[in-house]
Amino acid sequence: MTTGQHRAAQPASGPQGDPQDEERLPSLAEQMADQLGGWRGLVESSIPVVVFVLANILGELRPAVIASVAVALVIAGLRLAQRRPIRHAVNGLFGIAVGAAIAWRTGDERDFYLPGILYGIGYGLALLVSAAVRQPLVGWIWSVLVAKGRSEWRDDPRLVRTFTGLTVLWGVVWLAKVGVQAGLYLAHQDTALGVARLALGYPPYVLLLLITVWTVRRVTREPQPEALPGA
Repeated sequence: MTTGQHRAAQPASGPQGDPQDEERLPSLAEQMADQLGGWRGLVESSIPVVVFVLANILGELRPAVIASVAVALVIAGLRLAQRRPIRHAVNGLFGIAVGAAIAWRTGDERDFYLPGILYGIGYGLALLVSAAVRQPLVGWIWSVLVAKGRSEWRDDPRLVRTFTGLTVLWGVVWLAKVGVQAGLYLAHQDTALGVARLALGYPPYVLLLLITVWTVRRVTREPQPEALPGA
């Protein structure tokens, strides 16, 4: 901070001496990108949940919780050894704790999946609403995870339309897969619910990511139409 304050106090001494450029504060999206840690952070925060689902299918609630917590601690230890933040491992532990606490309280193992089902419904509806108000959530997520916090796509009508369509696709797929899980939950199909949680977790997510990346890159590589003379 001391260095930055002295630099800000110094007058500009040339075309590259604009103190406002040097002292530009990071945007909210840029700060979020740093906090999420990119794709690695998202994956690491999800691993303990996957371990819980697998262990719960093969065994009982208590061993599943122990296994998932152990994996989260291993991830945290590796990040500490690499001198990296451990917040992503803590995020995984928090996700497990909420579902496990509900399941223990009710005595019904299927209730572990209830928070995820409710979250999925809320997330799917949020996607569709964001598309309806022309603030596509997929576009903002792209800004955070891929564009390092930049949001220039808002100035390109082609990208706004592209991200709006992609957001609708994500919302429909998300509500469809959470609808399957909700049906199994209401039918008391515990094992099938755990299998569905895995089968409808990463595979559709990865497919949506591939479609999103391919579509956005294709649109950004297309040359924009030139304005007609005198237009």
